[in-house]
Amino acid sequence: MDLLSIVVPCFNEEESIESFYGEVQTELENVNFEVIFINDGSEDNTLEIIKGLAQKHGNVKYISFSRNFGKESSIYAGLVNAKGDLVCVMDADLQHPPSLLPEMIEAITKENYDAAGARRVSRKGEPKIKSFFSKKYYSLFNRISKIEIVNGGTDYRMMTRPVVDSILQLTEYNRFSKGLFQWVGFETKWIDYENVERAAGETTWSFLGLIRYSTEGIVAFSTMPLTVSIVLGTIISIIAFIYMIFIILKYLLYSDPVQGFATIMCAILLLGGIQLLSIGTLGKYLEKTYFETKNRPIYIVKESNIDGD
Repeated sequence: MDLLSIVVPCFNEEESIESFYGEVQTELENVNFEVIFINDGSEDNTLEIIKGLAQKHGNVKYISFSRNFGKESSIYAGLVNAKGDLVCVMDADLQHPPSLLPEMIEAITKENYDAAGARRVSRKGEPKIKSFFSKKYYSLFNRISKIEIVNGGTDYRMMTRPVVDSILQLTEYNRFSKGLFQWVGFETKWIDYENVERAAGETTWSFLGLIRYSTEGIVAFSTMPLTVSIVLGTIISIIAFIYMIFIILKYLLYSDPVQGFATIMCAILLLGGIQLLSIGTLGKYLEKTYFETKNRPIYIVKESNIDGD
């Protein structure tokens, strides 16, 4: 290994960047490495602190976006500009322990794995409801998708150059890195670790934000929701047809007038809700197609100290 590139997406991480770099430097004392910080439209002094580190350390690179494009765009920008034989993606808040870096390097260079990923075996410190929904999401995703995401698997992973090049071939605008990492294949070693709380600051991920991110993953790697809409519509149509025949026969045979205003209203509201849900599901897939056809850039660079940017 001639060079290890570490890609670090940053959004309002001014309190942790220096500590992060210090710990990485300690763990990689005998390794030739570069750190590529991606400033994703931070609103604090994140960029200034990164620039200060770049002036002191020649192996610190940075890319600053023109606005906030999201973590997925930051990861992609880092992979595009990483020059190392090995490339690692990790967060700046130290929830991805730098102490795992030597073990990741060993897994690839000595055990011949193509990638090494970090997997949380506990969610200590997280709200229980968040942990519950996270586990259920992984279970649901793996049931309806042709690829499998490891429960507890994180974006923190180290990859060989062939793996990175394969990911860069996937130039889609709507990106879900956890799925893309698995989609390209290759042999991955998972390294377990206990959950670590943020070194400083507060998370920028809200519960609703995580739900949106989870929905993106399902839409990106499964068409099962569309199939469910078709199946559900077919079942309800069959039931409605059978019930219609029942009502007609009941009236013809027994002259029983049709009654039940409450039943009719419930049926209308139920069917209306299912129709709106199905239309919304279809619309979500059309939305992805709409943005892909625009062919907009995944990110826009405002400034950088990397040659070519």
